[in-house]
Amino acid sequence: MDGQTYDVTQYERPSVTVDTVIFSLREKQLQVLLVQRGNWPYEGMWAIPGGFVQMDESLEDAARRELAEETGVDDPDIYLEQLFTFGHPERDPRTRVITVAYFALICSDRLQVHADTDAVDAGWFSAYHPPTLAFDHADILAYALRRLRYKVEYTAVAFQLLPETFTLTDLQDAYERILDEKLDKRNFRRKVLAADVVEETSYVRSGDHRPAKLYRFREDAVAEISARRLFP
Repeated sequence: MDGQTYDVTQYERPSVTVDTVIFSLREKQLQVLLVQRGNWPYEGMWAIPGGFVQMDESLEDAARRELAEETGVDDPDIYLEQLFTFGHPERDPRTRVITVAYFALICSDRLQVHADTDAVDAGWFSAYHPPTLAFDHADILAYALRRLRYKVEYTAVAFQLLPETFTLTDLQDAYERILDEKLDKRNFRRKVLAADVVEETSYVRSGDHRPAKLYRFREDAVAEISARRLFP
């Protein structure tokens, strides 16, 4: 700048937040974790967990920090993907706030949900029928659902929502809950086995009916094949 000193006070600067849509399969449906706001604005309303990005952290670090604070899961292997940046000038009545949205997929047996210091409560709700949400969080959730539905058809990300071993019925149930539709059993199993992303274990699950074979996701499987549709 030709020797001139850059003066940051000359420019207004927006704040930056991260909002993380956390999906899990619970109570036979795809659910999303929401927090009830304890402060203005939108006090008492439900919202997607999120917070302001600290000066010394990256966007992903901020998203993983919020994820750990809300779920008790602090694992670098947890599936986390950046979705979109939402920046309408009037999206937050406090000040000019730009938010970078992420979504995370967590198996329900790993969760220890609690409300953070800015919320009065936290709870799980149907991802397809949530309560009225604060800010523009309904738009963020709708965007996350569209992305997830697309990815489960062309990738193997749905396995992130399952335990280490599962039956093919478990897997089909997961896809039906994510897609919110029923799938043909024979066609689904044929495509899953043809995709070569699962392997049979030596274990079975016993119950009231015939024992069911247990499978697991192959560690050497290609998780994303964008050129062809994997499922369902």
